[in-house]
Amino acid sequence: MTVEPDYKDIPGTYVFDAEQSRKGYGLNQFCMSLRQAANRDAFRADEAGYLKRFGMTPEQEQSILTRDWNRMLELGGNIYFTAKLAATDGITFQDLAAKMTGVDRDTYRAMMLAGGRPIEGNRSKKEWEGR
Repeated sequence: MTVEPDYKDIPGTYVFDAEQSRKGYGLNQFCMSLRQAANRDAFRADEAGYLKRFGMTPEQEQSILTRDWNRMLELGGNIYFTAKLAATDGITFQDLAAKMTGVDRDTYRAMMLAGGRPIEGNRSKKEWEGR
């Protein structure tokens, strides 16, 4: 019997562990390819075609094409790698984090300056049931 790690119960969080690394290999390879200007240009010229180079699942490709940032993490993306796609789109890391938390930049900034999300209601997925 496989025992799930405790961190799998944290709501809204995808811990980048070995399982996620294996699952997201192609997605993360794509993101890292964007470090080179020629690859960014090729991606911008034909996003769907460029993605075919990396052996991703259709769900991974769709998450990239629709810029569903949280879904990318769910499908094995590493936040530091997916940030390269955000940078390619001209999105700062702070703006990306705001998008991922569902608030605007100023609200996100204020939340972080106030200490981040409160722990109440965010300890376990059980606390999110029925939301």
